[in-house]
Amino acid sequence: MTARVLVVDDVPPNVKLLEAKLTSEYFDVLTAFSGPEALDVISREHPDIILLDVMMPGMDGFEVCRRIKGDPATAHIPVVMVTALDQPSDRVAGLEAGADDFLTKPVQDLALFARVRSLVRLKVMMDELRNREATGANLGWENEEEAIIEIDVPVDGSILVVDEQERVMERIAKALDDVGDLTFIAGGDDAAERAREKNFDLIIVSLTMRNTDGLRVCSKLRSFEETRHVPILVMVDDGNTKLLVRALEMGVNDYVVRPVDRLEFLARVKTQLKRKRYADKLWENFHLSMQLATTDAVTGLYNRHYLTSHMETRLQIAHSSGKPLSVLMMDIDHFKAVNDTYGHAVGDIVLKEFANRMGKNIRGVDLAARYGGEEFVVMMPETPTDWAYMIGDRLRQEVCENKFEVGLKSGPIEISVSIGVATSEPGQSPSQLLEEADKALYAAKAGGRNKVVIAGSAMN
Repeated sequence: MTARVLVVDDVPPNVKLLEAKLTSEYFDVLTAFSGPEALDVISREHPDIILLDVMMPGMDGFEVCRRIKGDPATAHIPVVMVTALDQPSDRVAGLEAGADDFLTKPVQDLALFARVRSLVRLKVMMDELRNREATGANLGWENEEEAIIEIDVPVDGSILVVDEQERVMERIAKALDDVGDLTFIAGGDDAAERAREKNFDLIIVSLTMRNTDGLRVCSKLRSFEETRHVPILVMVDDGNTKLLVRALEMGVNDYVVRPVDRLEFLARVKTQLKRKRYADKLWENFHLSMQLATTDAVTGLYNRHYLTSHMETRLQIAHSSGKPLSVLMMDIDHFKAVNDTYGHAVGDIVLKEFANRMGKNIRGVDLAARYGGEEFVVMMPETPTDWAYMIGDRLRQEVCENKFEVGLKSGPIEISVSIGVATSEPGQSPSQLLEEADKALYAAKAGGRNKVVIAGSAMN
């Protein structure tokens, strides 16, 4: 996986060295030699990942990182601090500034490439979600203020720890006491399977367990649908670079090196929980946008676009299987008079109540949609004409025999509905099937309303 990498360092030889290493692995490399220059390049070029030196004159790496993470337009870009400093306090300071990881000079090639690729994979996923978010805002599914997601939210969550050593679990419980709800699993070949039983926000796995292969646990976690997108933080012994690289290559998000510094461990856990919360919010907004794009705002039913696009698939299935697809086309009788007499607010109540009754009188496999105005359509897979007629007439009776409560002092109002029924024929298109149902509906209204008429038949 290639990417655009920005290398920031005030020492030109350091920049040239990292540039040469990354270019040899086919990364597209950008360079900057100061904090202000880096911020300018970031705003213009939008790199996929930033390798940022800590010790720079004027504006140091910590301040540059804070500004990157403080800007909603750049906060999602992964930042790796590159420094000769190797004290836990320095790493904590970087993580608190928003850094995603640290690399210590001299930078080892394996660690460099593994970390860059791992963070780039994460950014690709985030970019996809952000693009969907932007598309939803542009199409008017949500307003711009709602589309802005605050990354630096309070962190808490459900955390799973997989480790065989009880004393390690006790130390982790103490370190994360105020962070979230902890669950411990003492290793075992079924550790990954057990992780599927609950929606965890973070999974911590020890790679140094004697009786359990920690890498295999991580691999299984990434293969299961329920845990595929849950952040994984691994604990590894200092100096075991090959094991760490393999973990990063299979999709592990972060790591801590033993002996573990408590403050660094806490900072990394909080970072992963924040990122998970951010990703969850993006997914939530995306699904909400999709719902807004496919459903009617007043009734909550599917809209006309969703119906017609879905009907194409259902008709193909009906043609290939030889099983009929029936359609009910419905129109609330004299609905304009309801709006003119009682107002549009009452009209909306009638539409909602009609949709509710329709939902109670059709099957779970049927698809109900508001076709437009006071018109509704129900698509009924594997349903012959006589069954569709029976269901339609049952709904007609439910509507006309039970008045609608609309909050008027004068009491409930009477409503009726006219329904046309049409059943698919070989080679028929969605528009042709709907046209037949519409003709039957017209016949029902022309025949006095409050009727169900089958397409091509005499009035019922």
